[in-house]
Amino acid sequence: MLKKLLLGVAVLLVALCGLIATRPSTFTVQRTATLKASPDIAFALVNDFHQWGEWSPWDKMDPNQKRTFEGAATGTGSIYGWSGNDQVGEGRMTIEESKANELVRIKLEFIRPWASTNSTTFTFSPAADGVSVTWKMEGHNDFMGKAFSLFMDMDGMVGKDFDNGLANMGKLAEAEARKRAEVEAARLAAEAAAKAAPVEGQPAAAEGQTVAAPTP
Repeated sequence: MLKKLLLGVAVLLVALCGLIATRPSTFTVQRTATLKASPDIAFALVNDFHQWGEWSPWDKMDPNQKRTFEGAATGTGSIYGWSGNDQVGEGRMTIEESKANELVRIKLEFIRPWASTNSTTFTFSPAADGVSVTWKMEGHNDFMGKAFSLFMDMDGMVGKDFDNGLANMGKLAEAEARKRAEVEAARLAAEAAAKAAPVEGQPAAAEGQTVAAPTP
């Protein structure tokens, strides 16, 4: 009886290993959102790791997590590291490519709770209402990753965080766009007022009256 039981368990393990082996060796998670702002505003929020804390979907999961910034201040060569509770784990991001207002490509390294390296890309393109931002993460599944995918779909697990992050980014970008519009409107109003103001030492013209030019 025991031999039959062990044989049955062995058959099940072989079948499970076979099933795991058939799972995809790669994965992709991608989300896109349109932000009512110019591409340069959205690009700046991603290209500068110091600004990620304002919109990242994971930053609020552990307010006490440790953060480090190395390398370039922004763009290619910038490095951001974090270490926190079980929800955020530990890892590092490095910007490997940055094209102004077009693309930011990041090497994403997880250290804890499991080690893995993925590629994350943000692309920015003009849209009728502002800018279209696409956030994509790609990676490889080893045996354990394939086994994990039997019970948890990566797109379902991470995709909602991407949606939340893009929504947060949209609020910040649109607030900055409104601020810039207000500053520009104030500048134009000041210029118009300056042009309408009388020249020093010259009386203002009454309504409907033309002031003669001074005689040389």
